[in-house]
Amino acid sequence: MTDLRLYDYAASANCYKVRLLLEQLERDYERVAIDIFDGDTLTDAYERLNPQRSTPVLELSDGRTLIESNAILWYLAAGTPLLPDDPFGQAEVCRWLIYEQSDVMPMIGGLRFRLVTGRFAPDSESAQRRRTGAHEVLRILERHLATRSFLAADRYSIADIAVYAYAHLAEEAGVDTSAYHRFHDWLERVREQPRFVDDLVPYPPNASLLAGRSIYG
Repeated sequence: MTDLRLYDYAASANCYKVRLLLEQLERDYERVAIDIFDGDTLTDAYERLNPQRSTPVLELSDGRTLIESNAILWYLAAGTPLLPDDPFGQAEVCRWLIYEQSDVMPMIGGLRFRLVTGRFAPDSESAQRRRTGAHEVLRILERHLATRSFLAADRYSIADIAVYAYAHLAEEAGVDTSAYHRFHDWLERVREQPRFVDDLVPYPPNASLLAGRSIYG
């Protein structure tokens, strides 16, 4: 028996980041596969877990649930080396968790999702806008990493996990990353961390536009 249950979509980078942290913390958990494009999040039972009908959801042994991937990362990392104890270090981590969701995820992860599933044509104006935004993300990361090995608090943390989950997908989103050498060095440092895993799977056919039933248009 475990004290954690993760409701999880294997192709979601938001879910992947939680799986990566759980692996690196060596935490046992029950993984409940959720197909977000086959109506699994549209049931009444799932709404009770998460009224926003998104993944991941972390259920604790007492029945309480946590939603939003970065809130889950913070909860799991509290009291471990992957979240600093001091307020300034925590604020640095928080800064990157916010930036990941506001910029890294939509500009890189969102672009990749829409290209792979046929929501954007590669040469469309919408795709180009996000590709421009992705390059701005990469420039910011490149500058930041000029003077440090990891994103926050002078060590590997959940800030790196959160940003890596989407940033490493830039090439799959059609974004040329060849000019960002420090960024590539940082990707490699993340991959060199103990118990690193990359079990993110491709989007299945039912993720394509109009192919499945979900909250995602």
